Amino acid sequence: MQFGLNDDQTSLRDSAREFFAGECAPATVRRVIEGGTAHDPALWAKLAAQGYTGIIFDDAYGGVGLGVVELVLLMEEAGRVLLPGPLFSTVALAGAIIDACGSDEQKRRWLTPICRGEACATLAFLESAANWDPAALGATGSGGRLSGQKLFVTDAAGAALFVVAARDGVYVVDAASDGVRIAPMAGMDPTRPLSVVTFENAPAERLPNPDGLARGLSVATTALVAEMVGGMQRTLDITVEYAKTRKQFGKPIGGFQAVQHMCADMYLETESARSAAYYAAWALQERAPDADAAVSIAKMYASDGARAVGNRGIQVHGGMGFTWESDLHLYYRRAKGSETMFGDATFHRERLAQLVIDRAGDREIVGSGAEARSDRE
Repeated sequence: MQFGLNDDQTSLRDSAREFFAGECAPATVRRVIEGGTAHDPALWAKLAAQGYTGIIFDDAYGGVGLGVVELVLLMEEAGRVLLPGPLFSTVALAGAIIDACGSDEQKRRWLTPICRGEACATLAFLESAANWDPAALGATGSGGRLSGQKLFVTDAAGAALFVVAARDGVYVVDAASDGVRIAPMAGMDPTRPLSVVTFENAPAERLPNPDGLARGLSVATTALVAEMVGGMQRTLDITVEYAKTRKQFGKPIGGFQAVQHMCADMYLETESARSAAYYAAWALQERAPDADAAVSIAKMYASDGARAVGNRGIQVHGGMGFTWESDLHLYYRRAKGSETMFGDATFHRERLAQLVIDRAGDREIVGSGAEARSDRE
């Protein structure tokens, strides 16, 4: 298979790169971090004006109506500049799940303000077990009320809506409702703050198609991988530039073979993760039979690759890499925070193995049926 971007996709990628470079310089990222909320309303309004907050949603809800591949191209450029704020949480995460699980009326009611940039949202999924398997969930909703505690909720402080995965379905809760408590939680990545969200008999509306949760999570996982790829690329760029200018023994350290090998490994891991992300996005968009496997392969590779690229970047920089003045440590912390989101490499290796086992079992059942028909004939 030969995968290439069409003219519209290339134009989207290039315009997003230009937009983010102009609106989200490193100084802007640091200013937002120091503000303590990692959310800039002025930047959010500009994202909405570009159509980015509605990129994958139908035009009936005010969206642009593009596909998962286009979302991945956008998130890669967002990751390249370490975009702070709730774009990922709102669009690729909560919005994708509402789109996959909600009724037309619900999508019109909740996706329309998201597309317009009038509302932010996020997903509340993980509980004390810290397990991304929906079977491990304990929160429950009944009679229009939801109770339970969710941990590691991204961008919760500015969210107007919570999409909550529970044991008995998927619910949407208004963040301003009685019975919703939000408390900050320590996290690795200052550009993506985490919270503990407690629901105590909070009013909740159930989404009618909970089976869509799996697809929504797959879209979000692939978007996260693309964001990680953007961060890997920027880490590589920063590292190569440093290796060209930093001198040791009277010559640039980029002339040393050991440093060249590390940069070459960083390039290999970045390009391989990009290929995996693009294929997973295409497979989801086309609903290919191997879409689930492609998503797990992409996340598995990116979780390991982003950590390795960050490690090598820090090593080439020496002690400079983890000083506050360097941007490199911010990318490394984003990579570490993203490594475990939606499952780390071990989680996805196990998931991939189970998919292989399930597929082999299906073939065996089909084969047994064919043999039985042959015997009868």
